[in-house]
Amino acid sequence: MSDDPFVTHRSLLFTVAYEMLGSAADAEDVVQETWLRWADQDRGEVRDPRAYLVRITTRLALNRLRTLARRREDYVGEWLPEPLLTSPDVAEDVELAESISMAMLTVLETLAPTERAVFVLREVFDTPYDEIAEAVGKSPAAVRQIAHRARDHVAARRPRMEVSLAEQEAVVERFRSAILAGDLQRLLDVLAPDVVLVADGGGQVSAARRPLVGAETVAKFLAFLPRLAPDATVEMLWLNGALALRADRGDGLDTAISLTIEDGRVTRVLAIRNPDKLARMSEPVAVTR
Repeated sequence: MSDDPFVTHRSLLFTVAYEMLGSAADAEDVVQETWLRWADQDRGEVRDPRAYLVRITTRLALNRLRTLARRREDYVGEWLPEPLLTSPDVAEDVELAESISMAMLTVLETLAPTERAVFVLREVFDTPYDEIAEAVGKSPAAVRQIAHRARDHVAARRPRMEVSLAEQEAVVERFRSAILAGDLQRLLDVLAPDVVLVADGGGQVSAARRPLVGAETVAKFLAFLPRLAPDATVEMLWLNGALALRADRGDGLDTAISLTIEDGRVTRVLAIRNPDKLARMSEPVAVTR
């Protein structure tokens, strides 16, 4: 391993930025900017390189998050986080896997920028309050209040059920085979009554502009897909620390599909079709805490 603290902590910095931004492309840009700051820094003045690097990454990510919030107001259709191809071992760190899950990232989208930064640093990376205070430009007392408010907000919205890998695999496979067969009844059997499907095409490819709600509506939509794309293949893969699906058509990846599972049924389907968000799906990304 390199002696350079930036190289040592690079995957950590990417993970911090990604959890704050929900975009691998923007997280990479933030990490690159952090490197430029680090390269210009007098290393003798840095007592704790890890804390320094996390602080710089957080500040840069916060600035970018505020810019992105304005850009997302003009986004065509529903905006979903950019999926990450991850290795199976990420799932072994349950807390890390949950923190980068598509379900969690969509919840984090509902927080204000500073709340999101505080929540990520405190709840995911266990950063001391005084270090968070430096990173976000608030007092430690204010950060404690923000952390408490953000924790309550997330707790009220996150999925509560823990799903074993065996159950996850079984439900994802049932969903996959039902879609490929275009079988309405099998889809109804695997979907929760109040299931929600959200699709993100970014205005570049066709996608439902609003969420579809209810098992019958979602099942009818999914059952029709094999007729629209008879040449499509659907395979399992690891996305954001969980089993998910990829649909390929013709010459490549068409859709990344993330599923939320509770009580043996699918409660949420996130279908990412925006080509810009699928561009980095060729190699697993290193994430760490």
